Amino acid sequence: MRAQSSATAPPGIAVATPGRESHGLGTLQAALGVVAFSLTFPATAWGLEGFGPWSLVAVRSVLAAVIAGTALLTLRVPLPARRHWPGLAVVGAGVVLGFPLLTTLALETSTTAHAAVVVGLLPLTTALFSALRVGTRPSRIFWIAALAGAAAVLAFTVQQSGGALTTADLYLFAALLVCAAGYTEGGRLARVMPGWQVIGWALVLCLPLTVPVASIALAHEPVRLTAHSVTGLLWVAAGSQFAGLVVWYRGMAAIGIPKASQLQLAQPLLTLVWSVLLLGEHLTVAAPLTAAAVLVCIAVTQRSRG
Repeated sequence: MRAQSSATAPPGIAVATPGRESHGLGTLQAALGVVAFSLTFPATAWGLEGFGPWSLVAVRSVLAAVIAGTALLTLRVPLPARRHWPGLAVVGAGVVLGFPLLTTLALETSTTAHAAVVVGLLPLTTALFSALRVGTRPSRIFWIAALAGAAAVLAFTVQQSGGALTTADLYLFAALLVCAAGYTEGGRLARVMPGWQVIGWALVLCLPLTVPVASIALAHEPVRLTAHSVTGLLWVAAGSQFAGLVVWYRGMAAIGIPKASQLQLAQPLLTLVWSVLLLGEHLTVAAPLTAAAVLVCIAVTQRSRG
């Protein structure tokens, strides 16, 4: 029995109790992905100081694809099986193109606090997509905790933005849907190939579109290189678009899409912290109360069965 257990353990993890160790590592990787994603909106706000929205999204995707493509070529990774390309296209459309473009357009007229609403609802939406696409069936306790956490985050972020709806909301809700689809499909693919290859091939697949769009956008949108704009661009390309998604997909493959998605309940709160530190935005005293409620919901979703 011991030999059988070690044989089915994930590659590179040789432990006596692989299930528990793998789950802990997967949770850590997913959490690191959440931290990386929490910096995306502030970094995007910095990037918009020197780039237009189309330039920022296209250039970040091209830079991330160069990083991923270099790794794929250096390691001589073979092309994915033909049956995986439709799933990679969904990842590319949702995570590489759709979510970055829609949220960047929203951030032209919205604060990062208001944009955090979409992230507050993303875990619940991802869990719903997972139930439909992958067939996962979380427990009733999981859904109750997930809904409670989403409600807490939504109430907090809406209160932070003054409760006013803007034209950016359409962009944000559309981004919510395409990102949840991309996360779900990426998590499914990460079960059969390394997570970094999932996002790597998705980025490379989008190059025929992102390269010409970047060229056209840079020619028509003003560019002003500053420390903020360059730092923001580099982070959303290397951190949010590649490294963050690598650990995120690995985490989802290890602990399951629904449980990993619920870790993102902490993302809006982290984003608001970065907004204070990096953008000078102000928070209310509701932040620690919401953070405590969210942490309780995360603990319940991570311990629930199903």
